[in-house]
Amino acid sequence: MREFTYQRPARVRDALALVAADDGARFLGGGTNLVDLMKDGIETPTRLVDVRRLPLDGIREASDGGVAVGATTTNSDLAAHPEVRRRYPALSQAVLAGASGQLRNMATVGGNLMQRTRCGYFVDLSQPCNKRSPGSGCSAIAGEHHNHAILDWSEHCAATHPSDMTVALAAFDAVVHYETPDGTHAIPLSDFYLPVGGTPQRETALPHGALITAVTLPATAASPRSRYRKVRERASYAFANVSVAAALDVHEGVVQGARIALGGVASRPWRAHAAETALRDAPATPDRFRAAADAELAAARPLRDNAYKVTLARNLIVAVLSELAHRAE
Repeated sequence: MREFTYQRPARVRDALALVAADDGARFLGGGTNLVDLMKDGIETPTRLVDVRRLPLDGIREASDGGVAVGATTTNSDLAAHPEVRRRYPALSQAVLAGASGQLRNMATVGGNLMQRTRCGYFVDLSQPCNKRSPGSGCSAIAGEHHNHAILDWSEHCAATHPSDMTVALAAFDAVVHYETPDGTHAIPLSDFYLPVGGTPQRETALPHGALITAVTLPATAASPRSRYRKVRERASYAFANVSVAAALDVHEGVVQGARIALGGVASRPWRAHAAETALRDAPATPDRFRAAADAELAAARPLRDNAYKVTLARNLIVAVLSELAHRAE
């Protein structure tokens, strides 16, 4: 048993002060990931600052007409919210695909953003892992990696990001809002997660002690005709082999715009910019969808045992876009 201090402040500024004063402090939301990692000895915080009772929950209209989601909003409340289901349905679908009902009732939006990889070597203290112990090596590259990254991995780490919710957030150009002792800040989700590079232990651009307060979805990204689809190894709660969040704007059979993000393929939610560019002003046909998928996956570098993900991702992109095009008609 490792001793730690537990505190539940009533104000955001008090929570920030507690974490700023202790390099080993961590914010605690629902605890569905952090507490598990503490039990396994992966995370060893000296202080837990519980933020669940701070006034950071709820879903409301944002200043630009989009949607603002408080950081302590539960995943269940996010998935069930009428405006989210109507304007950003892929987000609701992604959250529902992400966990069991019990976990969604506890897990928070802010915690979902900060969850760690489920790579088996990361949670096995007997194995080297650069994400857990920088400089020790990556066991997955030469070991068991059938569900690891095919895009943007490095010789230092091939783990994938586990979140379903963030894949949809990436497709919708979400912005993460946070506070530090020196004020409020905002960062696009596209810049929130760092490339794995040579420092896989640094996963986000947040400074130590920053508290996520909200996530906003811009009004310009709203797409009632959007879809999230996930392929996993069993029908019940499991992490994605590959997932796709997509929205498609089709007029008279021609693609006016597309939003595509992939999960299960990289260390962060992967925005498929090459595929989106290839689709712009193109006919909304399966052949063009396949060509767009190939344009995105040209950069894939599969490992020994996960080349199937390239084919799976291609087929999944084509299937989701074809469904959306059919619904547009």
